Amino acid sequence: MNTASRTDTLRLISLTLMIGLTLGASASPASAEHRSAADRTIELYKKTDPSLARFFERSAGYAVFATVGKGGAVFGGAYGAGVLYEKGEAVGKASLTQATIGLQIGGQTYSEIIFFETRQALEDFKRNQFAFSAQISAVALQSGASANARYRNGVAVFTAAKQGLMFETSIGGQRFGYTPYPVADAPKSTRNET
Repeated sequence: MNTASRTDTLRLISLTLMIGLTLGASASPASAEHRSAADRTIELYKKTDPSLARFFERSAGYAVFATVGKGGAVFGGAYGAGVLYEKGEAVGKASLTQATIGLQIGGQTYSEIIFFETRQALEDFKRNQFAFSAQISAVALQSGASANARYRNGVAVFTAAKQGLMFETSIGGQRFGYTPYPVADAPKSTRNET
């Protein structure tokens, strides 16, 4: 690789990191704002596709990422901060990160909800042992889209584009983190009151 090619590659990597950090920073509000944004996202998903009710009612839990920012130019990344719910109650903070490499350019934001079919899938997520390929099937949010949606490997994923445009044919994967809320921050109905 010649000096000019190396310089162009470094510029591209720098630009990609700047886009990722900018989008990531805008997607990481405080805990109360996380919950509020997650609750609004749930309502939007339910309103857009009422048949999603079966996933909310029957899943062991679900992670809601109200805003995921994604950007890239050959190398790319994504970040989102969210909330994990069990039995309809917010129990902790969740994070989504993604690194990609391949043909891609642009930036976008979207929301994502991951439903966990079984207690085991939910516990894997809570132990930070959960990741999947970016190419896992996700259902785009629209009226009636979830009617034929099924769990795959214990999860069902739904996404909704928010803004921006991104072209990509890249490989990569999403990784997740989880931190339970401290007891003082937990919603009242999940506190142990004596």
